Amino acid sequence: MNQASHLRTKLREEGMIVAPGAYDCITARLINQAGFPAVYMTGAGTAAAAGFPDLGLVTMTEMAENAGRIAATVDIPVIADADTGFGTEMHAYRTVREYERRGIAALHIEDQVFPKRCGHLDGKEIVPREEFLSKIRAATAARRSPDFLIIARTDARAVAGMDEAIHRANAALEAGADIAFVEAPQSQEEAGAIPRLVRGPCLLNFHRGGKTPNLDLKWAEAVGYKVAIVPGVLLRSVVAICDQMLAELKETHRHPLTVREFTTPELFDRLGRKEWEALRQRFSAPPPSAAAE
Repeated sequence: MNQASHLRTKLREEGMIVAPGAYDCITARLINQAGFPAVYMTGAGTAAAAGFPDLGLVTMTEMAENAGRIAATVDIPVIADADTGFGTEMHAYRTVREYERRGIAALHIEDQVFPKRCGHLDGKEIVPREEFLSKIRAATAARRSPDFLIIARTDARAVAGMDEAIHRANAALEAGADIAFVEAPQSQEEAGAIPRLVRGPCLLNFHRGGKTPNLDLKWAEAVGYKVAIVPGVLLRSVVAICDQMLAELKETHRHPLTVREFTTPELFDRLGRKEWEALRQRFSAPPPSAAAE
């Protein structure tokens, strides 16, 4: 079973899939090791790791390559941000092909005008409804495996209101999308209404400090969401802890105590050292005396 079919199977089961956000292979490994059922490749985090804010500055190939590295690092499904599909319908088609061949299980394409911006920033613009739906149709047609999941994200709530966002979500599902993602509901009441009004599986974005209030995952599951992504949980934490460690180093001129102390071997074990060393031993050449016998 490939990861796309594994994710599709989990969607049919009871409960909600929680996918914390990874922006590189270290954070992806940590999510896998923590026992979560899926990892979400955050577009904002991918942009940040490349040195940019989330303003549409990262290309499709940069995003796909990062997603592919993450997928090769973990043994759980990867759900990946694919921004607007990076252009027209033909770009959305190619985007699906590039993500799918790198082992991604699902991606989401949104209806913002290119260049997009973070869904929790002001100043967003959206494309006409039919243009969005044409990209969704192209994306669903592009997949080679029927198990690969297309998630339709709409940012219409901030621009055209909740009714238009729900209309777009349902139209995208009718156009072939597997999951609807209504970005940035602005209250718990709005967030709770989405699974009732959308005629298919729904994804909720837990973005602390954004437009949506800080909701409880168990509540989201109870009201009917099938997937929850938590994109910034590690990126925000890393920025905060790095600020703290660097300030202490600058002040004390000593290596600060970390939140958790690791020996060097312990740290590399978290990154797969034992597996790679076992592989080397398995395939290493026998000593000369053994070869002579």
